[in-house]
Amino acid sequence: MSRADVLVAAEAQLSFEVLLGFTQALALTMSVAFLTYVFLIVVPYLRHEPRPVGRAADFEWHFLVPCRDEEAVIGGTVRYLRETFPGAHVWVIDDDSDDGTVHVVRRFRDDRNVHLVRRHRPHARTGKGDALNDAYRTLKLWMGRHADADRAVVVVVDADGRPSPDCLDVCAAEHLFGDAGVGAVQVDVRMVNVGVRQAGVPRWRGVLGDLLVRMQDLEFRTAIAAIQLSRGVTGTISLGGNGQFTRLSALDSIAGPLGRPWRGSLLEDFELGVHLLTAGWRTGFTLDTHVRQEGLYSLRRFLAQRTRWGQGTMQCLRYVRRIWASRHLSTLGATEMMYYLAQPWLQLLGTLVYPIPLLLLGHRAVGAPGEVWAWFSEGAWVLFAVYGMFGLLPFLLWGPVYRVRCAPSIGWGRAIGYGFVYAIYIYTFYITSWRAVVRLARGRNGWAKTRRNTERITGDVALDH
Repeated sequence: MSRADVLVAAEAQLSFEVLLGFTQALALTMSVAFLTYVFLIVVPYLRHEPRPVGRAADFEWHFLVPCRDEEAVIGGTVRYLRETFPGAHVWVIDDDSDDGTVHVVRRFRDDRNVHLVRRHRPHARTGKGDALNDAYRTLKLWMGRHADADRAVVVVVDADGRPSPDCLDVCAAEHLFGDAGVGAVQVDVRMVNVGVRQAGVPRWRGVLGDLLVRMQDLEFRTAIAAIQLSRGVTGTISLGGNGQFTRLSALDSIAGPLGRPWRGSLLEDFELGVHLLTAGWRTGFTLDTHVRQEGLYSLRRFLAQRTRWGQGTMQCLRYVRRIWASRHLSTLGATEMMYYLAQPWLQLLGTLVYPIPLLLLGHRAVGAPGEVWAWFSEGAWVLFAVYGMFGLLPFLLWGPVYRVRCAPSIGWGRAIGYGFVYAIYIYTFYITSWRAVVRLARGRNGWAKTRRNTERITGDVALDH
């Protein structure tokens, strides 16, 4: 080999190591920052202790239940709400269902606390937010202008939702609605069908479906709950689509002349929280009670659901100026909300950055396997080990955390296994972020419900909350 060839090979090796080192450093920096953030939110979550409850009788409670083709579940939900919370009102919002939803609800016509709000096409099926706005305006008319909006609390519950029997007393506590400055409260969310194997499917599919439901339960009860508790420090606790409690006077303050507290984003719950926080209301979160909902067995439906969430977050970028300019949010609070809004975009960046070191390594290994092996043997393998550890650990630890806080009967081996599965589960969000940005670019902003586990799949699965 000539001297020139040696110099070219040396330059190529140097360029490879520099580029590989840079991309590794960038990916590692992102991973370390995220790992630090995770540890900061895990500690308060593990140290949480229940707080004193209040008196539900001090408030007036109104459950809003959006429905579209919910014949299979709505009867049981209305019955549960009326039996569990006899003093509350239940407002079923039928979004022009094609099935027997209305017929089922009308069986409760003799119950004065059950109300049916009907919507009809072409004004129906335009989004969950629009359905909730219709119910809000109907509720305002029913209550009259002299009603005490500070005492009235609106509770959004899915058609299959099961709020815990103690949720009203917990939300009435001094630090929640007992504080006049608190405009909304979000309760913990759990999967009602966790550990329940799906019937009528092949065994392998049942196992995978059961594992998917378990991951949803783990996600909501650990990672999301810990994030919500940390937002108590920044004053930016967000709302969810299920188990969302909002003071009626808070809704009034942001409804505007058209009576629209919900503004039509595909992530209508986060959007509502933005308007409440920037209007000067505080939001709360509690682990002391919960609402149960149905977890999804189908990966296809799950990806459709999370695509909608990602797309809704991207749509909410239009509130960046509103958030940053709000005098009601601290700099730390505004920064936290900006970080949340940036997450889908960071996931897109991650899909481009994280694979680069492996792609570069593979390309170099094909052309000069000896040099790559020597480079590894001299200590470069340590970089890849650290790189992999920091990329995996932020997700792996939630398995043991889930065992400690939520499911002590599962055993440590299974808990660690759940941590590894959760890491894979989280990486599906990189897929949904790309799907979301493609839908956004194509102007596909429609909202539709995800079918229940008990419904047959016919055609494509629609996006949902």
